[in-house]
Amino acid sequence: MKNRSIFIAFAFTLIFCAGCEDDFLQRDSLTQLAEGSFWKTESDAQLGINGVYDALQARSLYSGSLNGAAGLPMYDALSDNIFNNWTWEGPGDFMQGRIDAANWQFEGLWTSSYTGIARANLAIQKIAGIPDANIIGCQKASFIAQAKFLRALFYTNVAIFFEDAPLIMEPQTLDEAFVPKSSFNEIKDAIVKDLTEAVADLPASYPAAEYGFATKGAALGLLARIHLYTKNYAEVIAITDQILTLGYNLSTNYSTLFTPAGETSGDVIFSIRFTLTRSNNGELFSGTFEGAPKIDMVPLKNLVRDFYCTDGLPITTSPLYDPAKENVNRDPRLTASIYFKGDIFIVNLNRAFTGNTPTGYGQKKYVRNGPSATGIGVASPGGQDFYLIRYADVLLMRAEALAELGRQDEAYPLVNQIRARVSMPTVESVEGTGLTQAQMIEVIRHERRVELAFEGLRFFDLKRWGEMPNAFQRIIADGTPGYAPVYNQRRSESLPIPLRELDVNKNLTQNPAWQ
Repeated sequence: MKNRSIFIAFAFTLIFCAGCEDDFLQRDSLTQLAEGSFWKTESDAQLGINGVYDALQARSLYSGSLNGAAGLPMYDALSDNIFNNWTWEGPGDFMQGRIDAANWQFEGLWTSSYTGIARANLAIQKIAGIPDANIIGCQKASFIAQAKFLRALFYTNVAIFFEDAPLIMEPQTLDEAFVPKSSFNEIKDAIVKDLTEAVADLPASYPAAEYGFATKGAALGLLARIHLYTKNYAEVIAITDQILTLGYNLSTNYSTLFTPAGETSGDVIFSIRFTLTRSNNGELFSGTFEGAPKIDMVPLKNLVRDFYCTDGLPITTSPLYDPAKENVNRDPRLTASIYFKGDIFIVNLNRAFTGNTPTGYGQKKYVRNGPSATGIGVASPGGQDFYLIRYADVLLMRAEALAELGRQDEAYPLVNQIRARVSMPTVESVEGTGLTQAQMIEVIRHERRVELAFEGLRFFDLKRWGEMPNAFQRIIADGTPGYAPVYNQRRSESLPIPLRELDVNKNLTQNPAWQ
């Protein structure tokens, strides 16, 4: 499946306009090219679907985060997990109230998302029209289901970050370009419909050579996520019931999970796949520099302090905690995720981290500790997959939904599975039995933070919990030099529609928080 990138250059030329990375609402047509000669066979359908997947690999979506290429892997910096030390990249300025609708930083998220949506719309329409004699019925249904899953994924990001936005579900002509906003709930309903239909037609798995295409588990996982975001807890439980039967499992080695060695782990339900060759540009989120890990993405002190000691107690109460050796006797996920002063962070150069970041910590999770596979340097593109949905996340979504419905006793074994994987004590042995609903919810929220740090989900969690103001207070209490975040109510929980979009499309109105 990583080899799907070899089809992309041809697919782009054949079916997508040369300007497809440009602003979506400028309306270069995505439907007018090669319609007479393409979309005729199963091979055409496969090429078209590859083009939709490729949209996920845009720098402004899942492939970027180093040296100004702001992408979703760095969006934990819109929270209390990371300080975007190079604030001009976007998240750092956003957190300090220095962004407005004219700023360019988040425009790419909007543009690339709608590029992907346009490709998915085209694929859905055209694949449906391929003659049955040229494609097996179940394969046609699977291709369409993959496109619906991907369209739902693009719209999930649009809905969470921009809220109300244009809902475009069919290919457009230039005359149909200027679409007004739909409400968040209308977008959410479209996401749920797409994913529900996709679940019915996606396979549970693929042959090894096709690993990475969207599966039934991927669609169910994203469906559970959008229902969790909208507090539809009963649906989360019903959906995760199905995922538990699909054969996923937790990786036995958390420290290698976020490296190429972990990419096909049973914990990975859906990933954005990257293969680095000298003929493509790979991804940037796993790259680093030789002076310090990442430099532009610095773990915050309050996150580091939130990891428990190996006895399951917080550092404020555990006798095992030594502030002079703060990485000793700690939850193994801490040292798998974060570099401390003295850690070797570039193995082939025997380069030790000197603590020369504003917080004294460096990001380790997802970050290469040597040159990429082609040997072109630690700051160059790599081939690490980004995990969009993991089984650990599914277990925690299920645990949270159970606790929110007052069924907290059923959440214990779910949290315990995740802790056992890293040899951390059970909930019963530390927090105790008979926890109240509120107590179990706090246990689960803590577990989500330490398990999913740097996976781009912290903003999603804080926003839906109503915890963003407290997150800003934690950042302020850290006292990170050069970092002065300002909580600005709804402006700190949503992004502005780019001014360029508003200028082009007079039917659009700005997000109310940004007017």
